[in-house]
Amino acid sequence: MRFHTRKWVKPEDLNPNGTLFGGKLLAWIDEELALYSIIQLENSRVVTKYMSEINFRSSAKQGDIIEIGIDVVKFGNSSLTLKCEARNMMTRETIINIDSTTMVSLGDDGKPKPHGKTQIEYVADRLK
Repeated sequence: MRFHTRKWVKPEDLNPNGTLFGGKLLAWIDEELALYSIIQLENSRVVTKYMSEINFRSSAKQGDIIEIGIDVVKFGNSSLTLKCEARNMMTRETIINIDSTTMVSLGDDGKPKPHGKTQIEYVADRLK
C-alpha cells in the first residue's frame, strides 16, 4: 500500500472523548480518495459512489500524525475501486481499514463517463 498523505490531529479534530472524531477521519479519507482518483482518471469530475464496511480498529489523540494509504483494487468502465488504510504514525497502529470504495468518473452531464484506463499511471511516466 502506498501512503500518500499525512494529517496532524489538532484540537478541532477531537470528539468529546478527546480522541480523533471518526467523521473527521472519514472526511480526510474521502478527500484523499477523490484526489487520487482525479489524478489517475485525469478527470476533475469524480464522485464517491460506494464505501464498504468501515472498521475502526484504534484511535488517535491530539498531536498524533495520521498517515493515509491507498491501493487500487480494480478499474471499471467508468469507475475506480480503491482500498484504504489510515494508521497512527506515533503508535504504529492501524486506525481504520476500508476494503472497497468505488469512485466514479463523470461527464459534463453529471452521468458516468468511461475513462479508458486499465492500470495505475504515475505522473513521472506521463511526463516522458
